[in-house]
Amino acid sequence: MPTPPLAIVIVTRNRRETLRRTLEQLHALEAAYPIVVVDNASTDGTVAEVRERFPQVDIIPLAQNLGAIARNYGVRHVQQPYIAFADDDSWWARGTPAQAIRIFEEYPRLGLIMARIKAGPEERLDPCCALMQRSPLPRPADLPGIPILGFVGCGALVRRAAFLEINGFHERFGSGGEEALPAIDLARHGWGLAYIDTLVAHHHPSRQRDTSRRQIEGTRNWLWTAWLRRSHRHNLRLTARLLRAALTSDTTRRALGSAFLGLPWIVRERVAMPGELERQIELLEEQMGVFAD
Repeated sequence: MPTPPLAIVIVTRNRRETLRRTLEQLHALEAAYPIVVVDNASTDGTVAEVRERFPQVDIIPLAQNLGAIARNYGVRHVQQPYIAFADDDSWWARGTPAQAIRIFEEYPRLGLIMARIKAGPEERLDPCCALMQRSPLPRPADLPGIPILGFVGCGALVRRAAFLEINGFHERFGSGGEEALPAIDLARHGWGLAYIDTLVAHHHPSRQRDTSRRQIEGTRNWLWTAWLRRSHRHNLRLTARLLRAALTSDTTRRALGSAFLGLPWIVRERVAMPGELERQIELLEEQMGVFAD
């Protein structure tokens, strides 16, 4: 059988049990898609278990926890033109990768597909997907589905060439809101992003997660993304809002402290997005009520 033109890239850290379930689910898909697991310096025997129980899976052990940028290693490791991301607590529904391949091949400007995420054992619709279903963005004739300017990592499939063109996930962002910058950069480079709810990912969030660290990094990454790409007017408004919040929130204070430490490289790397893209993101912020207060 020919190798499918899509590979699955998974990032994991110290979640051996949930990763095992994920790999079992992915091996039940409609084709033998190549799978790459990038291990973020696990200490629970993850690497040994994958090598023993799933010898057909490529595993890349990293010496330190790099967070989301570990996905970049997986993408560069494979040669397939399309990539489906998964977390160690998520997997793709049968038939979804095959459908994604057909859609990518039909729409050459399509850089990223966001699938419908069914969350938890009750398989409720992920709140991000509910927002995407109501996207106020104009619908280009050369793209399928619903236009979007963001995504959730475990529900995303990408065109490898587009992902590599923008250098993937930023090396400094860790995990938590790391998707916003590559979404903007894909659009900035002319690639389309679409939400297509006939494609499905299952996500059963692991209870083993550092929620405090993720909140801090998520807020910091929100600021970094804005400072790197958004207008000065927007950045003044957002920074002022978070400074006010920091008066009563230790999490926000720590996020701001971490964000301000990045200002030297932010200044060096800043490239403002085009005005039309800024206006589209403002439409989405209005939809979410980002500045409703």
